[in-house]
Amino acid sequence: MAAPHRVVVLALTGLLPFELGIPHRIFGRARDAAGAPLYEILTCGLAPGPVRTDADFAVHVEHGPELLATADTVVVPAAYELGPVYEEGRLTGELAAALAHIRPGTRLVSICTGGYLLAAAGYLDGRPATTHWFHAEHFQRLFPAVRVDPDVLYTDDGNVLTSAGVAAGIDLCLHIVRKDHGAAVANDVARRTVVPPHRDGGQAQFVERPVPQPQLASTAAARAWVLGRLHEPVRLADLARQESMSVRTFTRRFREEAGTSPGEWITGQRVERARQLLEQTDLAMEQVAREAGFGTAQSLRKHVQAALGVSPTAYRRTFRATGGNGGPGGAAD
Repeated sequence: MAAPHRVVVLALTGLLPFELGIPHRIFGRARDAAGAPLYEILTCGLAPGPVRTDADFAVHVEHGPELLATADTVVVPAAYELGPVYEEGRLTGELAAALAHIRPGTRLVSICTGGYLLAAAGYLDGRPATTHWFHAEHFQRLFPAVRVDPDVLYTDDGNVLTSAGVAAGIDLCLHIVRKDHGAAVANDVARRTVVPPHRDGGQAQFVERPVPQPQLASTAAARAWVLGRLHEPVRLADLARQESMSVRTFTRRFREEAGTSPGEWITGQRVERARQLLEQTDLAMEQVAREAGFGTAQSLRKHVQAALGVSPTAYRRTFRATGGNGGPGGAAD
């Protein structure tokens, strides 16, 4: 009988206990048809002993970094005290020495900002990767050789996989179980963990998009004016008139301030309005479409899918505060 696939989790100072537990919970629940474990999960630190977390307790780690040399898969969860790794994109000598134990060909996995460590070590150069949406822009600036995708829940580039923030680590670990042993095993793990075996869409649906402060821009009056009538048809000439500008001047000023065209900005605001209605009301999809200014449920679906990566019905199912099933508008999806 073959030995279980060994997963070694690297615990770093400032780690998040929730994310440290994800590999143990997901891989540890995977069983074959006879009930035998399919993975062996072990934890190591930069040295044996206590590792401080971001909570009011430490975890005691039995193994040092030498354990990484025995791993088939290495998982790096997020930690809040990465120092030069996060600030400058470089490894400390201690971290470089630890990662040197990893054998060529070992599968590498990061959860949330654990991807900073893989990137600083050069493992992500030229590869697709993701991290928590809040850090994505900083991550890309720090590691320009990495192909950062800020919208997805996880990336899979063969033997190097990365996940977005926090619970996206669950999605990635379930994906790995599904990849290694098939959907039936992954679905069983998901049922035991009481999580969906697969989540629709990506990070885009979780990102807050604040409206720019009107008082900071010369197109402020036009923005405030249109936000009060998103449900109505709006012409570019109407917007320019609010600022007593020509259409050409208004369009140029607007793009300078917002970084996008007036039409694209209005569409974005209508998507935000639709999000609010989907989360907070039971309006049918046709009504949501009219209130948000999209006119029809078909147009609503097209724009929400493009912006958030999921359909309006799927978004409502995920975020509806009362836990409803999408109300009477579900059929429009």
